[in-house]
Amino acid sequence: MTEALTTPSPHEPPLPPEKPGGSAGGITPADIRDGAAVALVIGVAGVLLGVLWAWLAPKAQYVSNGEAVFLKNSESESRIGADGTFFLLSLGFGLLSAVLVFLWRRRGGVPLVIGLMIGSCFASLVGWRTGLWLGPSSDVAASAVKAGKGVAFDAPLQVLAQGVLLVWPMAAVAVHLGLTALWTPQDPDPSDTTDPEWGVYPPSHVHGAPAQAASDPSDPAAPEPPRG
Repeated sequence: MTEALTTPSPHEPPLPPEKPGGSAGGITPADIRDGAAVALVIGVAGVLLGVLWAWLAPKAQYVSNGEAVFLKNSESESRIGADGTFFLLSLGFGLLSAVLVFLWRRRGGVPLVIGLMIGSCFASLVGWRTGLWLGPSSDVAASAVKAGKGVAFDAPLQVLAQGVLLVWPMAAVAVHLGLTALWTPQDPDPSDTTDPEWGVYPPSHVHGAPAQAASDPSDPAAPEPPRG
């Protein structure tokens, strides 16, 4: 008894084969491990951001008259300059981290992008708090007493525009996605009908080339059948 064979419709493209060892979404434990490693390393790199911010940011200065504390120069742009320095440093770290992660794992992947985003957010917070800790003391009253009446002293670092804390993660994710889209080879589209074997079942590599059809006896060019 011959079993009936069901062939897919020629209008439906064949399903792509599953990758060995991969899950349904294509995410493997190695991808998750890589994402966690990226988040950890970038988060620790936030300390360097804080050190550079405390070193490079312009410092505003206060002065005390013995009763109150005032800005030494009310027209100074030092407080805004601290935000600008943090912005530029975060932008540079975002670009650098995105390029390094892409060069390390060119194939990309969702876990890698998530790890990059989480690590960058944590690094930005770590850099902010580290810069405040390394900068001038936040106890303005104690600093004024220590400096003395009429003597200028450095004001503590501040981030007036909280949005600069998102510069690192936004730049890192955007640049990494752009590099992945430009330089990572894309999987073939199963619906692409330009493939000469699209919709052919079975494909030629499964059973080899089909046998030559039988010759027509009425064709004068056909060879004579063997005589018994």
